[in-house]
Amino acid sequence: MDSALVGGVIAAVIFVVICLLVVLIRYLYRHKGTYHTNEAKGTEFAENADAALKNDPNFQDAVDESKKEYFI
Repeated sequence: MDSALVGGVIAAVIFVVICLLVVLIRYLYRHKGTYHTNEAKGTEFAENADAALKNDPNFQDAVDESKKEYFI
């Protein structure tokens, strides 16, 4: 009786692990190569960083011409 119970528990654990592996592999396959960036749209053609930030509506009030900082 005990061996049947142990065998059932082992079979259930193996089944759950296999199901989790299938779900994980399917998720990784479907989301392969997708990523999201927070870069502003249209800034890839700007001649420098200042021009790109001037056209970004999120930074219209934050850009002050007298105080520029550059981080390298």
